[in-house]
Amino acid sequence: MAAPLCNTSQRGLLNPADRGGNRGSEAKGPAEGCSARRPSCTSSPSAHAPRLPRPTAPKVCEDRTLQRRPLFASRLPALRRFRQTQGRILFLTVCAAGIGGTFQFGYNLSIINAPTLHVQEFINETWLARTGRPLPDHLVLLVWSLIVSLYPLGGLFGALLAGPLAITLGRKKSLLVNNVFVVASAVLFGFSREAGSFEMILLGRLLVGVSAGVSMNVQPMYLGESAPQELRGAVAMTSAIFTALGIMLGQVVGIREFLGGPQAWPLLLASCLVPGVLQLSTLPLLPESPRYLLIDRGDAEACLAALRRLRGTQDVAAEMREMEEERAACRGRCARRPWELFQDRALRRQVMSLVVLGSAMELCGNDSCAAIERVGRRGLLVGGDCLMTFWGAIFTCLQTSVPWVPYLAMSCIFAFILSFGIGPAGVTGILATELFDQTARPAAYVVCGALMWAMLFLVGLGFPFIMEGLSHFLYVPFLGVCVCGAVYTGLFLPETKGKTFLEISEELHRLNFPRRAPGPAWRGPEVIQSTEL
Repeated sequence: MAAPLCNTSQRGLLNPADRGGNRGSEAKGPAEGCSARRPSCTSSPSAHAPRLPRPTAPKVCEDRTLQRRPLFASRLPALRRFRQTQGRILFLTVCAAGIGGTFQFGYNLSIINAPTLHVQEFINETWLARTGRPLPDHLVLLVWSLIVSLYPLGGLFGALLAGPLAITLGRKKSLLVNNVFVVASAVLFGFSREAGSFEMILLGRLLVGVSAGVSMNVQPMYLGESAPQELRGAVAMTSAIFTALGIMLGQVVGIREFLGGPQAWPLLLASCLVPGVLQLSTLPLLPESPRYLLIDRGDAEACLAALRRLRGTQDVAAEMREMEEERAACRGRCARRPWELFQDRALRRQVMSLVVLGSAMELCGNDSCAAIERVGRRGLLVGGDCLMTFWGAIFTCLQTSVPWVPYLAMSCIFAFILSFGIGPAGVTGILATELFDQTARPAAYVVCGALMWAMLFLVGLGFPFIMEGLSHFLYVPFLGVCVCGAVYTGLFLPETKGKTFLEISEELHRLNFPRRAPGPAWRGPEVIQSTEL
C-alpha cells in the first residue's frame, strides 16, 4: 500500500505546464517526484509501482525554454503596438476636447482685434443706409464696445449653463451640444454684411461667448476625470495650452494677407466654425468620462470599457476600486447647487481657495505640463506668484532714461507673462477638479466660471482708468494681488499631486473639521444617481 499512497500524494507536485501533456508524460511525473522528494517511498519495492527510468530533467527544461521564448518574443512587438495604439486614445481625447473648447475661447478673444476699423465702418455705413445720416463717432464707439463686451457677458451665461449641462448630458455630450452656439454665431457673422445688420454681429458675439463659457468649464472637468492619476495635472493644463494656441492662431489668421482685409472680415469672424466642425467629427468617436459613467450614471460596464480604451490596458482593477470607493462615499447625496457650496462648512476651504486663487489669476495682470507633476500644484502657484511679483517690481522701478532700460523693461514683461503661464494660468484651472468631489464638481465649475468672466469684464472695464490714474505705477495693485495669492497658497492650500480624489476629499475634511473624525468611509457598492438635478 506504500506505493499507491506515494503515487497519489505526489500529483500536486506536478508543474502546471506539465498537466497539459499526454497521459504517458503525466504518469512519469509523479514517479519522478516521488523518487526525488520521498526516498522512503521509492525504496520499498512493489509490483504495483515499478521503478521508471528517470528522465533528463535539465534537457526537458531547456527544450521548453527554447520552445517558449521565440513565441513570447514574437508577441512582444504586437503587444507594444497594441498598447501604443490604444494609448493614443487619451491624447486624441485631449486634442478633440481642446480644439472645440478653450481653443475657441482664445481664438474668438483674439480675432476681434484685427477687423476693428472695418466693423466700425460697417456700423456707420449701415446706419447711414437706414436713416440717411451717419452715426456720431461716440455712438459708433459705443456699439463697438458692446460688440467686444458681449463676449464676456455671454461667457458668464455659459458658465452658469455649464453645470446643468454637464449633469444632465454628461461631459462629452455637453461639449458636442455646445457647438450649436458656434454654428449659430458663425452663420450670423457670415451673413451680417449681406443682411446689412450689425445687430447680427452683436448677437453672434453673445452666442460665441456662451459657447466659450460652457467649454471653459466642461473641458477641464472632462479631461480631469478621464486622465490617470499620475497625468491628471498635466492633462488639465492642456486647457491653458489650447487657450494660448487659439490666441496665437487668431492673431495669425487676422493679418491683412489672410482674413484681416476690409472684404474678408465676415469670414474672419465666422472662421470659428472650423474648430467646431473638427470637434463634431472627432469627439463622438472617443469615450465619455469614466467617473461620470460610474458615479453619476451607475453604468459599470460602460465605465470599464471607457477606462480600458483611455488607459490602453485591460488591467484597470485598481482604478475601478478607487472609483467604487468614491461612489460609495457619495452615496445618497444629490448634485450641489452653486449657492449650496457657500453654505456647507465641509467645503469652506475648497470654496475659499477657488475664489481667492481664481480672482488672483484674473487680477494679477495676464499658460508647462511637465513641471506640474514634478513640482506640484502649491509649488507652481507660490513660485509663479513670487516670480510675477519680482519681475513686476523691477519693471515698476525702471523709470530712468538710460538707453538700455527699455530692453530690460521688455524682458521683464516677457518674464512676467512666462511666470504667469508656469504658475496661476496653468494650475488654477485644475483646482475645481481636484478639490471637489463628484457631487460638487459641476457647481464648483459654475462658481469658477462665473468668477472668471466677471473678473475679466471688470478688468477690461477698469484697466484704462487704472492706467490713467497710476501711470508708471500701473503694476502696483497687481503685485499686491500676486503677494496675497502666494501667501494664501502657502498657508491654506493642500498639495494634491499624486493623490486620488477620495484621498484629497478626506484630507480636506480633516482640515475643515480638525477636531472631528475623518471623512466618510466605505458604505457598499450600491448603484447611485449622485448628480441628479
